[in-house]
Amino acid sequence: MRILSPARISRRAFLGASAALAAGLATGCARGDGPNTLNFYNYPNYIAPDTIANFETAYGVRVTYDNYSAQDTLEAKLRIGQFGYDLVVASDYKVARFIKTGIIQQLDQARIPNLHNLFSWVRENPYDPGNHYAVPWQWGTTGIGYNTAAVTKPVTGWGSLWDAQFAGRISMLSERRECIAAALLLRGYSVNSVIPAQLDEARDLLLEQQPLLRHYTSDTYIDELASEDLLLAQGWSGDVFQAIADNPNVSYVIPREGSMLWVDSMCIPRGAPHKEVAETFMNYVLEPKVGADLSNAIEFATPNRAALPYIRPEDRDNPLIYPPESARKRLEFLQDLGQHEVLWNRVWDQVLLGARP
Repeated sequence: MRILSPARISRRAFLGASAALAAGLATGCARGDGPNTLNFYNYPNYIAPDTIANFETAYGVRVTYDNYSAQDTLEAKLRIGQFGYDLVVASDYKVARFIKTGIIQQLDQARIPNLHNLFSWVRENPYDPGNHYAVPWQWGTTGIGYNTAAVTKPVTGWGSLWDAQFAGRISMLSERRECIAAALLLRGYSVNSVIPAQLDEARDLLLEQQPLLRHYTSDTYIDELASEDLLLAQGWSGDVFQAIADNPNVSYVIPREGSMLWVDSMCIPRGAPHKEVAETFMNYVLEPKVGADLSNAIEFATPNRAALPYIRPEDRDNPLIYPPESARKRLEFLQDLGQHEVLWNRVWDQVLLGARP
């Protein structure tokens, strides 16, 4: 039996850039104090039901668990100095930026001996080689969830999300990096392109697609795929597998043109009041059984090699959840764009406005 969160919200539920940012900045949290306290900031429903309770019991720690709905909300809070958190979960390209800007601090790896449990490819990642600043939480891919009963054409590439036959029953993620990246891949470009002409081509593709879309969403597509309101959706692997658990007609594919490989990681913000407790929690999550229980609950892939024997066999043996190395060669990490991010922001603004400049 699959353990699912009662509220079906995507791991990266994105409520709209402005609304989410405003809500995130306006909402305070009752952060705990005292030496045996951990203030944890993570996506909603991105944890096993008993992870926190078991940690509290084992270590005599009180955990305050707050949620954000988008990476930009997390970054905005940290940038304006709301550093009351001891532990946050950030995506790979954000980790790279946080390291550059000093928002997160270096780890004392002596307190995290279970780092040796990680897969070697996760340890030697491009955004934090050696895991000196971030400890992987979960990983996965971006692809297409689709209804095999209604979509009888082969779904092999990103172009399926531009099929007029399914107008009104297609969705794209509302994260600008993911959405624009899909269009870049469809044109044969890198997901990290900063070439203006290539980004303009991606924008034009997304504008052509808009009349076919039900909406941009990063949170509702799980239920909409399961209920068959949507027949095709760009989505994250674990989210689509939650929909599959409710409706066996749903399937998942990593497009032939390639896609995004991502790793979400635990980081300790600068000035965290309980750094040692945060590192203890990191080490705890890397315990084999704890790590397996986490991934079994939320349907994403564990970065913890030692946890694999405890992962459900049907998940562990599924190449769409755990792509082999040969398949990972077609996947790219999103990278921090640095000064070129303004180009992507311009393109995304034009897409949301539904018009070329």
